[in-house]
This record gives sequence, structure tokens and C-alpha cells, in this order.
Amino acid sequence: MLAALVGTFLFIDIAPGAWDYALPRRGRSVVAIVIVGGAIASSTLFFQTITNNRILTPSIIGLDSLYMLIQTLLVFLFGTIGLVAINQYVNFGLSIVFMVLFAVLLYALMFKKEGQNLYFLLLVGIVFGTLFSSLSTFLQVMIDPNEFLTIQNRMFASFSNINVDLLWLSIVILAATVLYIWPYLKYLDAISLGRDQAINLGVPYDRAIKKFLVVIALLVSVSTALVGPVLFLGLLVANVARELMPTYKHTHLVITSVLVSSIALVGGTLLVERVFTYSAPLSVIINFVGGIYFIYLLLRGTKST
Repeated sequence: MLAALVGTFLFIDIAPGAWDYALPRRGRSVVAIVIVGGAIASSTLFFQTITNNRILTPSIIGLDSLYMLIQTLLVFLFGTIGLVAINQYVNFGLSIVFMVLFAVLLYALMFKKEGQNLYFLLLVGIVFGTLFSSLSTFLQVMIDPNEFLTIQNRMFASFSNINVDLLWLSIVILAATVLYIWPYLKYLDAISLGRDQAINLGVPYDRAIKKFLVVIALLVSVSTALVGPVLFLGLLVANVARELMPTYKHTHLVITSVLVSSIALVGGTLLVERVFTYSAPLSVIINFVGGIYFIYLLLRGTKST
């Protein structure tokens, strides 16, 4: 299905003589879609496993809100002209560094004392996410309306205007992340059973959770800094992958979730371009479908209990 959608996306409605122009641009969009889809799907799958909850996403600890705060703060301090003047790599690096540092500091503060659990970490993350969102709103009210349009463009994911240099840098970062975390995926098979069972099976639980939280923050920060926040995509594709691949092996689940996420993004992009003619952003459609699916998961969980 993914191959068929990618082929359709690449070759549909290309005018004669426009192949040299259209194919590279569409090819970059496809690569970005796979990179972003894979990062979001993997990070959500990891997060749901370590929290043992299938209705949570990494955005609950405030990573998306922190990204918007960083972008708003840059516009507030330097203005639109200053933001454009800032090197694109600096902006990209600042977003990644601050989001990863936030996850590391949050983990270090919460697990400094014995007896702290992961749910307390989630609660503090929600509080920080609300704080970051409130600060962003406060700064957005104070800036010039024309400069607010720049921030508004960053609130929604965009796969049409992707910086090629940042794309290849993201590929390098994510490739290194995959090589680092792949040997540790076997820990997730035991962590999904719970903390006590994982420790009894020999998993270094606290150290493994720290590694995965850092990786989750890195994946979310790269995908968000590259195209913008996509809130419900991870929730949607991670749960669909679990339904399609009913296994405890996370090596299989990660691959399935990446494929499902890529199918959703490529198909959604085709829908936006060919059916809605760019009248609605892809992120709005994903959040709409994901929100409905989230309600379905809540209702199903209530009935099962």
C-alpha cells in the first residue's frame, strides 16, 4: 500500500517536460514524510510502552508546547526579520537541544529520590506543558500582528515547504538514533509487563527508561522542528500498528508503526492536494481523525472496565 501511494504521489499529474522540476520536489516531500512519520510513530510507541498506557503521547509532557514557546520567544526577541536572519541550523539546533535538555532535566529531577514513579513524571510534564503554552500565548498577545502570522505558520505541520539542508541533517540524526536504540528494543518487551516484572527479568529499569526518554525527546524534537507539531498522529498509528501486529516484540511493532504512519501521511497529503485542494492543512485532518479515535479508545476502555 505504501509503495502504491508513493508511486501515485510521485508521478500523478506531471506535465510533459516538468519531470526534472517535479520529481525532486516530490521526492524530498516523500523522504520528509517517511522521516517524520517514522519519528512520531516510534516515539509514541516507546512512550506508550514505558508508561503502560495506550492513550498517551509524548506531547503530554510538554514537548510540543516547548517548541512553540521557543519559536514565539525568538520572534518576540528578534522579530520576524531577526528570525529570518538567524541561521536555520541555529534555530533547528536550539529547538532540538532545549527539548532534549527539558526531558533529561525532568527525568533527573523526578527520579532523584527513591519512590518517585513515572506517573508523577507525567503529572509534572502536564504542568510544564500548560506553563509553556500559557507563556507562548502571553508573548503572542504582545507581539505585532504581522509577526504573529510567522508563528501561526509554525503551529501547523507543513510538508510542502521543507528545507533540504535540514532534511538531510534530520536523516543523519535519526539514523544515529536508530543505531543507538535498536539493541535496547528488547528491553521494551519486558518493560511492557510492568516495572517489577521487568526488574525481575534483569532489565536495568531506571537506566533504560532514561535512555528511552532521551530518544523520545530527540525523535519528537527532530520531527517537530522539521515540519511542525502533529499531535494525534502518533496515537493513531501506534494503536493501529498494535491491532495489525498483535505481538509483544517491539522490533516488529516499530516497523509496522512506521509503515502505517507513512501510509497515513502520504495518503493524507494526496487527499489534501487532490480532494481538498489545499483548503485544509494535513495536520487538521490528522488531528480530527485522531481525536475521534482517541474518544473511541476512551469509550472502549470504559466499557472493558
